[in-house]
Amino acid sequence: MIEQFLYASPMATVVLGALVLMLLANSTLTLSRLNLIAVSFLGLSLILQFSLYGDKSTAFLFETIFGDTFILDDFASIFDMMFTAGAMLTLLINNDYFKSHTYFSGEYFALMLFSLFGMMMLSHAHELLTAFIALEIASLSVYALVGYHKSNKVSSEAMMKYIVLGSMTGAFFMLGTALIYGSVGSTSLTEIANYVNGNSLDNIPMLIIGATFIMLTILFKIGAVPFHSWVVDVYHGAPYPITMYMASTFKIAVFAIALRLYLVDFAPINSFWTELLQAVTILTLFGGSWLAINQSLVKRMLAGSSIVHSGYLLIALSSIGLGSKVAAPAIMFYLIAYFISAAGAFGILSFIDSQSKRQMKYEDFKGFAQRRPYMALMMSIFMLSLAGFPSTIGFLGKFYIFTSAIESGQILLAGLGILTAFISVYYYFKLIAMMYFYPSEEEQKVFPVNISTILIVMMALIVVWGGIGTTLIPYIPGADGFMEIAIEAMSSLR
Repeated sequence: MIEQFLYASPMATVVLGALVLMLLANSTLTLSRLNLIAVSFLGLSLILQFSLYGDKSTAFLFETIFGDTFILDDFASIFDMMFTAGAMLTLLINNDYFKSHTYFSGEYFALMLFSLFGMMMLSHAHELLTAFIALEIASLSVYALVGYHKSNKVSSEAMMKYIVLGSMTGAFFMLGTALIYGSVGSTSLTEIANYVNGNSLDNIPMLIIGATFIMLTILFKIGAVPFHSWVVDVYHGAPYPITMYMASTFKIAVFAIALRLYLVDFAPINSFWTELLQAVTILTLFGGSWLAINQSLVKRMLAGSSIVHSGYLLIALSSIGLGSKVAAPAIMFYLIAYFISAAGAFGILSFIDSQSKRQMKYEDFKGFAQRRPYMALMMSIFMLSLAGFPSTIGFLGKFYIFTSAIESGQILLAGLGILTAFISVYYYFKLIAMMYFYPSEEEQKVFPVNISTILIVMMALIVVWGGIGTTLIPYIPGADGFMEIAIEAMSSLR
């Protein structure tokens, strides 16, 4: 029993931190101190996750009480570490943003930790109702965070649009769960997997319909076309820290449950959705590209491009159903690559907004390399990585994705993915051109050294290291090391 409490300690630490921050929300503590408290709880949780990683065989948490509701495996642990690291980076990089915007209060940090707890529950969920509750805990917290700037009409509109559409897709998840229960007689993923393995496609139409409804929820959460209508407006209306959190960490959480379902429970029948996924992937790649090209605000451009990156991930997801062995690890690696690159780009936008307090258009970056040469350099690195430029971690991420497509025989899909990667060069390099090829009327500003800028520099170095530093220094993992970790985590699935 003590061992079980130890395994539950990372999630318990996050919940405890959220409750403590709720109690301190109306205290006299400054936002910086509340931020430090939140990061301290997250840091403790991350340390516990590292200490427990790899030390346990696949088991269930408090099995005598909850049955097989919560699973303990390296797959869930890897995602937990990504969630926690993402939340910590979001809070630390945006420290200056919090101090410069008066509408933030203590409840913000509690909501962040509650959303993280929901994501961690989702990665460990081994039962559909538990997965739904976990997804709603994370989603409801994010809904509130999107509309946190209550006096901003754009933020309030974004929250309403997101909560209405999100609630509808949540109903699809419940409807799918009900249909699967009607077919299997259980919502346990173990029972569902056994039922699927024991029947042919022709004998389980109700289960397939239910699983399709659940897939629609997943497609909405990652912003795939045609379920993408909320993405650009919600990312635009949300404060920068929340946009950064949604574009990176929350998207990772959705793939945690998607991979568990697709690789284990629906593995014998996942080829049923191959053509549907291929069609959605093509629409997502080109629909996201069209949205990104037509934006004047850099924040909205990054929102549109996040849809395209969802399309790349869907390429690998459809490759799984066609037998690709590299597809699942490629998804995990791409999630890491996209998270680092997108979080760095949004972090720089957040830092600029904390000083100028305005949404940055392309034109506002004219001469940025003269005013802030170091910031321009790092933004260029993040843009190059998002575009998939060689010698960046984003290039290797796309390489693994396209390799999985070719391995599974989806040559056309791989070709279209490469084509949209070339299209993305336009809207990413447009920002680089604005920074370097236009004069500036302002003088060069001093590069501030604080926690935000230090972390942004570190993330830029990781982007480059992930592209070229695979075996340069022993004992420091590069891209090959990350792929090996992903493959090992996948092997723990059951």
